[in-house]
Formats: sequence, C-alpha cells, structure tokens
Amino acid sequence: MRRMVLSILVDNTAGVLSRVAGLFSRRGYNIDSLSVGETQDPAYSRMTVAVSGDNQILEQIEKQLNKLEDVKEVIELKDGDSVCRELILVKVLANPQQRQAVIAVADIFRAKIVDVSKESLMVELTGNQAKLDAFISLLEGYTIKEMVRTGLTGLERGSGDISDYLD
Repeated sequence: MRRMVLSILVDNTAGVLSRVAGLFSRRGYNIDSLSVGETQDPAYSRMTVAVSGDNQILEQIEKQLNKLEDVKEVIELKDGDSVCRELILVKVLANPQQRQAVIAVADIFRAKIVDVSKESLMVELTGNQAKLDAFISLLEGYTIKEMVRTGLTGLERGSGDISDYLD
C-alpha cells in the first residue's frame, strides 16, 4: 500500500465536491483526508485528497479524476516537491496542576493555547502529519476530551501557479 496526496483543481461550482467524492465511493476507494477551498481565482477551488492503495488503484483514481468535466488538473504532491500541512485542535482535560505540563508539551511543538477553562485547555497546532501524530502521542497521559483535524492541504514548491494548468 502506498499513500498519495493529490491536488485537484476544479471549477468552483455547486456539486463538484459531491461528484468527486461520488467517484471514490462508487468504486469503493477510501479517502484518507479531504480538504477543499477556493483559490486566489474565485472561479476555481482546490481539493487536496489523500488516498492509499496499490499502484494500480492509485493510477486508476488519477485517470478517473481526469475524466470528470469539472476537474481542470490533477497533480500528485510528492514529498520534497511540495509542502503539505494540517491543522489540529485538541481539547485536553487538565486541572491546575497538570496545566503547566500540557503547556510545556505545546511549547515544544510551537502550538498555541487558544482556550483555557478551569478543567481544560484547547491547543491549536499546524504541521505535517508526523508532527501532529507525535504531539498526540505525547498527550497520551492526559484525557483528550475532543479533537478535530482539518485534513491535509498543500501546494507544489516553486513559483508556478494554477494558471500554468489552465488553457
């Protein structure tokens, strides 16, 4: 099994997300991560999709995506040639005695404390998936009350932009 991160440039129209997600569900492919947002040109959105499978499945996914009318370009974001990040919010139960220890762990990862209550802290952290996973593993001694991850988003390195892919 190999993991692939795809950056998909699509028309910013109603139903595009449903059509792309439907392609995956109809074929029984799982989406590991999905994030979507408008680009600097409001006519287009960029989807970042992380998928896993053998080489044949990943090749098939890429071909099927390119067949969709709304899809303008599909680019694989390869390690080293791109920058991928994810955001995580973690609400950790921490009494006043535990609070400093949780803050110290957050400081190591350059995370931000975005909310404090008598019983908990909320931590915001941005980074690659390995960094986020390492942070979560260091919180194993504490109770994680809630956690949410945005999913990967990324761009190719260099000076190119989406206009390079449009006719």
